[in-house]
Amino acid sequence: MRPLLEQLDRWCPGVVNRIVLTVNLPEPGISTEGIGLPVVRIDNSQPLGFGANHNQAFRHCRTPWFLVLNPDIRLDVDAVSALLALAADDTGLLAPRVHEPGKAEAEPYRTLPTPAELLRRRLPGHRPPAAPDWVAGMFMLLRRDAFEAVQGFDERYYMYCEDVDLCARLRLAGWQVRSIPSVVVRHEAQRASQSSLRPLVWHVASLARLWSSLAFWRYAALLRRVENRNAAL
Repeated sequence: MRPLLEQLDRWCPGVVNRIVLTVNLPEPGISTEGIGLPVVRIDNSQPLGFGANHNQAFRHCRTPWFLVLNPDIRLDVDAVSALLALAADDTGLLAPRVHEPGKAEAEPYRTLPTPAELLRRRLPGHRPPAAPDWVAGMFMLLRRDAFEAVQGFDERYYMYCEDVDLCARLRLAGWQVRSIPSVVVRHEAQRASQSSLRPLVWHVASLARLWSSLAFWRYAALLRRVENRNAAL
């Protein structure tokens, strides 16, 4: 956490109004001493899910844009200003390309995780889309009006798929979800223990909820219409 706070303070003092720091579980050694940006700290009395935590943080937002940021993201430039410079009137969400540790290239764009698509990913010759169907919640720069219009994250997702759901509802509401390849951040991923079944249970439960969502299938239909229209050009 401390490296990210220092990087935000170094690179983004002119564009970040305040940092909302959520401590979801008691964690010793978190210090904001020496950070020039204002920091609002929230210490949860009990753990909340990803979406609930960020909806809670959003209540402190007083600016036109709201940045959802994982603590293991690392910045080497002012990525926030670079993204904002490319926002259009209909942009609801902006994201950078993300470099994972040990990989030479940024992660590919993400396809909508329908059951059929999850099977296609395992087939030879599968290629990622030219533009993302959704972006991961590790770095989401959200237009305040758009986030409010769709009522934020769906808190019924405790962990996983809440970012897919949010992107789907933004697109259905007429907002664009964009990933900017010229803006790159690093993700110092900390994977959950392979011996723990809890993340797997969360993932399966979230996929089940996602696949039972009307918004998800409406978004899948929208993507098919866009793909067919582009193919006909």
